[in-house]
Amino acid sequence: MYPIVYGLFYLLSLLPWRVLYLIGDGLYLLVFYVIGYRKKVVFQNLEIAFPEKTEAERKRIAKDFYHNFIDSFIETIKLLSVSEKVFRKRFTVNIDVLNNLYAGSQNVQIVAGHYFNWEFANLGVSLDSKFPFIGVYMPLSNKSFDRLIYKLRTKFGSLLVPANEFKNNFHFYAKNRYALGLVADQNPGNPGKAYWTHFFGKPAPFARGPEKGAKMNNTAIVYAHFYKVKRGYYKLDFELVTTNPNEYADGALTKLLVKKVEDSVRKIPANYLWSHRRWKWSHEYEKYKHLMV
Repeated sequence: MYPIVYGLFYLLSLLPWRVLYLIGDGLYLLVFYVIGYRKKVVFQNLEIAFPEKTEAERKRIAKDFYHNFIDSFIETIKLLSVSEKVFRKRFTVNIDVLNNLYAGSQNVQIVAGHYFNWEFANLGVSLDSKFPFIGVYMPLSNKSFDRLIYKLRTKFGSLLVPANEFKNNFHFYAKNRYALGLVADQNPGNPGKAYWTHFFGKPAPFARGPEKGAKMNNTAIVYAHFYKVKRGYYKLDFELVTTNPNEYADGALTKLLVKKVEDSVRKIPANYLWSHRRWKWSHEYEKYKHLMV
């Protein structure tokens, strides 16, 4: 089935951007007004994050989020056939912040939030990074679509590690120089083995992996805020957080990175993945409050 699936999506990707976005606008109307995909979760999250905003303001953010959400799928299809020349016109990054670290002996851990459009960010970093760029991904159950996404994400040289194999296999990649991309706002599998901190004023657990890995491997940490400049155009702002992760007390790095995510989201609220159930464990805070950092 893969050749058929790939062929169909590749042909679709050859449509002009404006035509694909017209299709996206139609899908937005269907998803928001008819299907209502995760609308309850989205509006609950926005109420938690922005209690000071009016209902009308939160609804505007929600609508803009759904537009970005649909655009990310449309753009992912387009990226299958986009040339490097066209891509460079649509994505900019202050890559020197990352590449300046290559002269040293440290590897790098790039940390971000669930921002749009992560497919642009993945391709853009791998294109110009002096470090081999490693991304962690969750394999899809459908093998044909899994191969399709894998092919897209490795288009400009990214290395991909399946999330379910990361713990056992990452050491093979760690033998060489690398820049590892992770998210700071990932829900932990077990809230009892997480760091808890406030996110938009509400306690929530966060996976310990990014902080633990940075300290174990003594990597530099670079924060990545990427966002839409206008439809089909994105920018990534890198910020060096530290080259000494072991100077931070347990949980302090996680707390700092979560704060950076929150600050980024407050700047451009609709750029965040609000359908992500970030506070799903918060009702059990009393049970885990001893883990608060």
